[in-house]
Amino acid sequence: MLQPPHSSLQVAAVPAQRVPARERDQEAPWHTEAVCRRDEAGLFFAPSKEPTAARLSREEAAKRVCARCPVMVECREHALLQPEPYGVWGGLTAAERRVVLARRRRRELDLKKSARVTTDRIAG
Repeated sequence: MLQPPHSSLQVAAVPAQRVPARERDQEAPWHTEAVCRRDEAGLFFAPSKEPTAARLSREEAAKRVCARCPVMVECREHALLQPEPYGVWGGLTAAERRVVLARRRRRELDLKKSARVTTDRIAG
């Protein structure tokens, strides 16, 4: 994802050890520890006119890489805050990230409405 594509798809078989964010080197950017830096970039981004079955298979393989990544949460938050419109980031596809963002927006609106009702009751 963060490097140019290589000539072959490779998914490492050895799981990375998860290290809590607070214990990692705070000077290095989160993406320096990303497992995808060692994998095929094409695994995370769709080629043009990719058949549906091939896309689903590729996305599942990318998600398996993400699942063993020590910075998956940071990667996901980056993709949600940017927002990244393409590819698998933090174990989520672009469509899945859109759903998460829509849920967050709804939750924020509900919280604001709830706060307004509470404020109105106190003031009234």
